[in-house]
Amino acid sequence: MRYQVSGKQIDIGAALQTHVETELSAVVEKYAGRPTDAHVVFSRDGHAFAAEATVHLSTGLVAQARATDHEIYAAFDKCTEKLDKQLRRYKRRLKDHHKERVEPIETLGASSYVLAAAEESEVEEPETLQPMIIAEMETKIPSLTVGEAVMQMELAGAPVLVFRNEKQDRGLNIVYRRDDGNIGWIDPS
Repeated sequence: MRYQVSGKQIDIGAALQTHVETELSAVVEKYAGRPTDAHVVFSRDGHAFAAEATVHLSTGLVAQARATDHEIYAAFDKCTEKLDKQLRRYKRRLKDHHKERVEPIETLGASSYVLAAAEESEVEEPETLQPMIIAEMETKIPSLTVGEAVMQMELAGAPVLVFRNEKQDRGLNIVYRRDDGNIGWIDPS
């Protein structure tokens, strides 16, 4: 497994890097057979430290966790506990479905844009109704079943996930977390 440990305006020493690799490999290898890589980023969050970890699994699924604490090692340990819980749930769901994905998830390339939000101080009518693009990025749209899409959305902690429905081949589908706590699924016909 490849590890990328970095800090945002923080020096990451060899001892912390070794701690991250040993602890993260112990957690990930317990639940995932073939993890591909892990990215851990440390940063300051006010007076506390924040640890953010992203683990890419060979199946194409991604597990993410973030935690803060006043000590950098404690922040990472909390982050690792969250990853442990997510991966344990992921493995349990795979067993519940009596299916383990053998091939990696297919992905489609797509463009992703960040649009500027209108400021509250702007009271006059804008010159054009076209939004201003702040950033343009490349993103991947996975080809998943609905159950896998819900699992991926929960693993990533995202409010919404766009995916190509593997079962019905009807184009793009969307799963999202509703305000009442349930999961919504948009399936165009």
